[in-house]
Amino acid sequence: MRKILIISAIALVAIASVAFTMHVNSYSDKTSTSESGGCPFGFDQPKSTGNRIKGEGKTNQEWWPNSLDLSVLRQNSDKSNPLGEDFDYKKEFESLDYAALKADVEKALTDSKDWWPADFGNYGGLFIRMAWHSAGTYRTGDGRGGTREGKQRFAPQNSWPDNANLDKARRLLWPVKQKYGQKISWADLMILAGNVSFESMGFETLALPLVEKTHGSHKQVFIGVQKMKC
Repeated sequence: MRKILIISAIALVAIASVAFTMHVNSYSDKTSTSESGGCPFGFDQPKSTGNRIKGEGKTNQEWWPNSLDLSVLRQNSDKSNPLGEDFDYKKEFESLDYAALKADVEKALTDSKDWWPADFGNYGGLFIRMAWHSAGTYRTGDGRGGTREGKQRFAPQNSWPDNANLDKARRLLWPVKQKYGQKISWADLMILAGNVSFESMGFETLALPLVEKTHGSHKQVFIGVQKMKC
């Protein structure tokens, strides 16, 4: 009986020793990867194309892990501009009735819909948040972002948690956009809706610089790694 207990104890010690050695080796490998600057989750491993997956973007053409830059497909074609080469937005904007446009936006403020009822009968707060979040992507560091091109309509901005339900605000403005067509861009219409909302509540707004093209280079907006200066 005593011999059996001794053998069992020796076996348990051997198993524990092997397990401990494996744990130490595993921890050593992870530490080595971390200290060498590698990704502990394996995202720096070669892909099938031979390129490495990067953990963070370094140019405005990258998104995590890597984005596909399609600019080469339109570098020699005017068809990348859906409005055509001869379209003059400034001229189109000057041809509309600005007072009527503001009146239509103000009417939309109180036209509460069953599918998204207005808070206290007024969409002003929703429109202001839409305009604020559209302009709020502007970065003083490099001048990118902002309301230009109305990119709040597209990914990734339209899926940001902070922009939740702003698709409803744009849907409420859709009849106005349909009426005036290319005479006013989505970029300008979203900001105008915010200003009209303030004015309808008695707030005196500053001058409103409009005439922002909806179409343009995808390189205008890059919401990525930023270095903050204290």
